[in-house]
Amino acid sequence: MATAAPEAAAAPAGGGKKKLIMIIAIVLVLVLVGGGAAVMLLKKKPAEGEEGEDGEEPAHKVEVATPKPGTPPVYLPVDPFTVNLADRDVDRFAQVQVSLEVVDQKTADMLKNYMPSIRNGVLMVLSHKTAVELLTREGKEKLQKEIQAEAVRPLGFEVDLSEEAEEEADAPKKKKKKRKPMALPVTAVLFSQFIVQ
Repeated sequence: MATAAPEAAAAPAGGGKKKLIMIIAIVLVLVLVGGGAAVMLLKKKPAEGEEGEDGEEPAHKVEVATPKPGTPPVYLPVDPFTVNLADRDVDRFAQVQVSLEVVDQKTADMLKNYMPSIRNGVLMVLSHKTAVELLTREGKEKLQKEIQAEAVRPLGFEVDLSEEAEEEADAPKKKKKKRKPMALPVTAVLFSQFIVQ
């Protein structure tokens, strides 16, 4: 009789462990299914016509105010850059200071928050230039476009500066989706100091 009582007590305990494991497994499955459903519901689909030509989602859009007619432009001065140039024969450097022309003061304040990222991008662009490239007018104009692209990149704007994109813009369109031209918050890049030594 003494042996029958311990066997009877052990049987319900073993059944309880199986039930506990089953309950935990069911709870885990429910959590995983619920999490997956939440991700699917919260994932935003791009609106009609908002996709790029490749069907990819566009970069994060930033609300940009348009300047009111007759209002003076807002300039955001950027600290000067001193950078070694990519010349291989001699050590050359450039000292460049720019001011960004922006659409309004709100945009200027927003760009100040991204200034470390903007400065990093501009320094990377400058460090890959040679003195010969920077001394021509065309080189300076190209640099202005590249700095403008780097200034708006942290805000989610991707500007295609490749030569093919410029040729496509000049060539007649071949039944492609017409995309609205981007209204960039940085309307111009102005040099206030430009020294190459």
